Amino acid sequence: MGKLTSKAVQKLAKEGKKGMTGDGQGLYLQITAGGSVSWIYRFKLQGKQRYMGLGSYPDVSLALARERAGDHRKLVKNGQDPMEVSVEQEQPGETTPTFTSCAARYIKSHRRSWRNAKHARQWVSTLKAYARPVIGSMPVDEVTTQDVLKILSPIWTSKTETAKRVQGRIENILDYAAAHSFRDPVNPARWRGHLDKLLAKPARVKKVTHHPAMPYEDVASFMAELQGLASISSKALQFLIFTATRTSEVLRADWMEIDLDNETWTIPADRMKARREHRVPLSRQAVELLAQLPKVQGNTHVFPGARYGRPLSNMAMLQLMRGIGYGVGGERGDYVPHGFRSSFRDWTGEVTSYPRDVAEMALAHTIENKVEAAYRRGDLFEKRRAMMQEWADYIA
Repeated sequence: MGKLTSKAVQKLAKEGKKGMTGDGQGLYLQITAGGSVSWIYRFKLQGKQRYMGLGSYPDVSLALARERAGDHRKLVKNGQDPMEVSVEQEQPGETTPTFTSCAARYIKSHRRSWRNAKHARQWVSTLKAYARPVIGSMPVDEVTTQDVLKILSPIWTSKTETAKRVQGRIENILDYAAAHSFRDPVNPARWRGHLDKLLAKPARVKKVTHHPAMPYEDVASFMAELQGLASISSKALQFLIFTATRTSEVLRADWMEIDLDNETWTIPADRMKARREHRVPLSRQAVELLAQLPKVQGNTHVFPGARYGRPLSNMAMLQLMRGIGYGVGGERGDYVPHGFRSSFRDWTGEVTSYPRDVAEMALAHTIENKVEAAYRRGDLFEKRRAMMQEWADYIA
C-alpha cells in the first residue's frame, strides 16, 4: 500500500476498524478497539523496536504527523532517543500524549530516585507486556476504568503480585498525567475507594510462596560441606548464613562497610529493603571467614566477581547449591540461599529464648505496627550480638 492521503485517513477514522495503517518510514495511523484514532511513529534504536505516540487524529493532521515523524527520524539517525528528547523539550502546541509517551516521561523523571536499574527495567517490561497492548497508543485522557480492568482482570488471580504492581504503576502514571493537566484528576486506576470495589483483595487471591528453607537441624552439616569448598561463592554463602542477611546485601558488601576491629558490618540504607541503615554484629566465625578473604586490587567488593570492579554474580550462590544437589527439583531438597533466613528464624523461635523482637531486628524486618515503630529507637544490637554468636556456634 502506498502513502496515505487526507481522504484515506478520514475514511479509515470514520470506519473505525481496529488496526494500524502505514504511511511509510515508520509512521502509522492506529485505531484501537475503543475507536480512538492516533498517530504512531515506529523506530529502531540500539537494536530495539520502539513505538512513540505523535498525537490523536484529527487534532494532529496527516501533514503534522509526517512533520513530527520526520523530526524524530533525524534524532534516531543521530543516535538520540526521541522519546527522551520530547520529555526534555516539549514541542509548542503539543496535543495530549499517549499513555506510552506519558509513561516514558514518568519513568524518566523518577528513575533516579529508584533503588537500581533493575527496578526501572521492571517498570518498562510490565507496562510493555500488559498495559501497552490495551492503552499504549490511547491518549492518556481517554483511559477509563473499563480499560484498566481489561488489563488487570485476565491476570488478577493467576499473576496477582504482577497484576497489583501493574495497577500501581498505571495509577502513578495517570496521577502524573493529571498533575501535568493532561487529564482530569479522577484516576480510573486508583485502588483505594475505586478498584478495591471491583476486584478481589490481593491477599484473598494471592498464593503465598515462601522460599524453600533447609531445616535448621541440617544447617550445621551443610556448613561443613561448604567449608570443604574453596570457591568465592562458597565463602559468600557461608557469610550469608552466619549473618542471616539477604542475597543482594551479601553480594554487594563493600570492605568500607566492614569494621573488623569492632566486629560490625554496617549496611547503608540505600542497599536495604526497608531503606534504613542496618548494623550486623559479626560472630567470631564470620570475622575469621572475612579475614581469610583475598582483597582484589581495583575491586572493593568483599566477594568480587570475575569482571573487573564487579561483585559476584547474583546467581552464584544459587548455582553453587544447584551444583551439589539443591534447588527446585534438586535431589537433596528444594532449598535456596534466601531460605536460610527462615532457617535462622525457626532456630530462634524453637531452640532459643530470645524475644521475637530481637530475631525480627536481626532480619531487618519492618515493624508493621506504626505506633510501636514510632517509639522504637534502638536496634537491640548487643542482644543481637549474643544471639548471632549462638547461631554461629550452633551451625559451625
